[in-house]
Amino acid sequence: MSRILILGSEGQIGTELSIFLSKIYSKSDIITADLNKKTDTDFEFIKLNALSYSNIENVVKKYEVDDVYHLVAILSAKGEENPLNTWEVNMTSLFNVLELARKKLIKKVFWPSSISVFGDTSPKNNTDQFSIKEPLTVYGISKLSGESWCEYYNNTYGTDVRSIRFPGIISSKTLPGGGTTDYAVSIFYSFIKKEVFKCFLNKGTKLPMIYIEDALRSIWMLMKADKNNLRIKSSYNLSSFSFTPNELYLNLQKRFKNFKIFYESDYRQKIADSWPNKINDNYSRKDWGWKPKYSFDEMVEEMIKKVSNKLNNE
Repeated sequence: MSRILILGSEGQIGTELSIFLSKIYSKSDIITADLNKKTDTDFEFIKLNALSYSNIENVVKKYEVDDVYHLVAILSAKGEENPLNTWEVNMTSLFNVLELARKKLIKKVFWPSSISVFGDTSPKNNTDQFSIKEPLTVYGISKLSGESWCEYYNNTYGTDVRSIRFPGIISSKTLPGGGTTDYAVSIFYSFIKKEVFKCFLNKGTKLPMIYIEDALRSIWMLMKADKNNLRIKSSYNLSSFSFTPNELYLNLQKRFKNFKIFYESDYRQKIADSWPNKINDNYSRKDWGWKPKYSFDEMVEEMIKKVSNKLNNE
C-alpha cells in the first residue's frame, strides 16, 4: 500500500478525496496539507505552503510519501482578480511536485486539469481530446501549460504523472471557491433555504458537469490503472452530463413550485461562453474504463439530501 500526500486538502476535491481514499487505505497512510485547516477531520494535517519546494520535500521525506495528489490551485473566476498571483500559485506548486517526481522522491502524481483549457475556437459540442485549445483565462492558460509540462516530464524523465480535465464539479461539503460553474452548487443552498436564487450565468448556458462521487472515483480509477495502458501523457478528457441553469432550476422547481430564480450575468458569462457544451471522453473510456454512475437527476437528489443535512446540522 502507498503513503499518500494530499496537497490542497481543504479545497473542494481535497476535503472529499481524503475521506474517499480512507475507505481504501489506512487513515495513518494519508497525510493532508494546506495553508490552513478548515475541516474537522482526524487525518494527519500539515500546515504547508505549496510554493515552497523544501517544505513539500521535507514532508515527503518525513512521512515516506509514495503518491502525491496535487490539488492546489486558484480557480477560474477568482483567478481573473489577480492573474500574476494565479499563475504563480498554479504553476510554481506544480513544478515543485514535478521535480519531486523527477528526482524519484515520489512514485506517482495526480494533478487535475480543467475544461478551461478550451476556448472560443474549440468545438462546442462533443469536444474531443485533441480539439484546439486557446483558453481565455489565466486559470485556463495555467492548466494548459501544466498539461504540457506533465507530458514533458512523463516523456522526458519517465515520471508517472496522471491528470484529468474536469468539467464543473458539484459537491456539498465545501462552499463554492471561485469557479465559473459555482452557481450549480450555490443554487441548492437557496433552494433548501427557500430563498430567491440569483444566477450569474444566462439561463441557456450549457456546461459539462460531474457529481463529486464520480469525480473522486475517476481519480482513483486513473491512479490504479496500468501505466502501460495510458496513451494520454498530458490530461484526459472526462464527461458525465451537461445542463443549463434553467434546466437545473426547472428540475428543482418540480419539487418546490414557489422556488424562484433570476438571471444577472457578470464577468463569468464570458468565461462560460468560451467553454464546451459537451465533452468527448473516449480515451478515458478506452484506456482506463471510465463510465459515470450518476445521472443529472441522481445528482440533484443527492445534492438536495446532502445540503439539507448540512444546513440542519449547522
